[in-house]
Amino acid sequence: MSETTILTLTQEAIALLKQLISTQSFSSEEEGTALLIEAWFKKHNIPFLRENNNIWAFNKNFTDGKPLLLLNSHHDTVKPNQGYTRNPFEPSVEDGKLFGLGSNDAGGCLVSLIAAFTFFYEAENLPYNLVVVASAEEESSGPKGLNSVIKHLPNLELAIVGEPTEMQLAIAEKGLLVLDVVVSGTPGHAAHPNDDVSIYNAIPVIEWFRDYRFEKVSEVLGPMKMTVTGIAAGKQHNVIPAECSLVVDVRVNDCYTNVEVLEIIRTELSAKFGDKVKVNPRSLHLNSSSIAKDHALVQAGVALGRITYGSPTLSDQSVLSCQSLKLGPGYSPRSHSADEFIFVHEIEEGIDLYIKILTSFLKH
Repeated sequence: MSETTILTLTQEAIALLKQLISTQSFSSEEEGTALLIEAWFKKHNIPFLRENNNIWAFNKNFTDGKPLLLLNSHHDTVKPNQGYTRNPFEPSVEDGKLFGLGSNDAGGCLVSLIAAFTFFYEAENLPYNLVVVASAEEESSGPKGLNSVIKHLPNLELAIVGEPTEMQLAIAEKGLLVLDVVVSGTPGHAAHPNDDVSIYNAIPVIEWFRDYRFEKVSEVLGPMKMTVTGIAAGKQHNVIPAECSLVVDVRVNDCYTNVEVLEIIRTELSAKFGDKVKVNPRSLHLNSSSIAKDHALVQAGVALGRITYGSPTLSDQSVLSCQSLKLGPGYSPRSHSADEFIFVHEIEEGIDLYIKILTSFLKH
């Protein structure tokens, strides 16, 4: 395709983003934006598939047996926070900024990846099959998101996940493990002596989570991080509760799986506190992810002046078992902020860099 075609795709992608912003698409409520994405593929004569609110399409010259390269971003959004001074569903451009809910997270990435996929759609003799997935329920980690589509993606070997990284190369991403921890004690009347108060028993457990250090430190993501983010106990001032409940947020580096981390925590707490402490994970599927720094896809970006780093934020990478790279236009701290925006030039640069990186990689 010519530079003129790339320019046209870029203009169409920005127009699509404005339509997406105008259409409410909270997690599990993405029907409207799914129709807009369908319309893009129909306009470009690209056959597509849909399951729930996930839309995906394969390249025209798909060849059985070739490895599959996934291009993915999501079209659901969080709900706008109370700090908005603008209509979150009204796309407007001021001083080069395109405002609107989901513009930065992750509409800019999504339309840029769709445009890049469209650029390569008719390419012949590629070493990889290509698939683009516009996924749902990313913000809620719901059951009907990218995780439900993976079974339809044969020989999935590699992925680019579109999230705002300023088009730098996030070669690793921390996973998430949320734990419900219950510390037990002996219930009773507050007026009577009690040497086994659950709330007091929880104090050294909280200190353990604060002070414990996991042995393995990631070269890219650094050490593991555990934070007690919630505590609840008692319903009446004169009753000593039988239990004190904690919520613990665990950010998992790429040296461990979530299952390994859970086992370490349970073993260590059992050795120190016996059966006074019970630990239950809310889920185990949001694992850390990474791609080798010397992988040809990463090196294609490095050759274009991109830098590598480790990302602390969670994305749909967490449901993938293949190597994956997080890469996209926009700036992560703008995500979920009031009056969210993305610069128009970031989208233009994003499409250009996606195409250049993929062109270089697919030549190998």
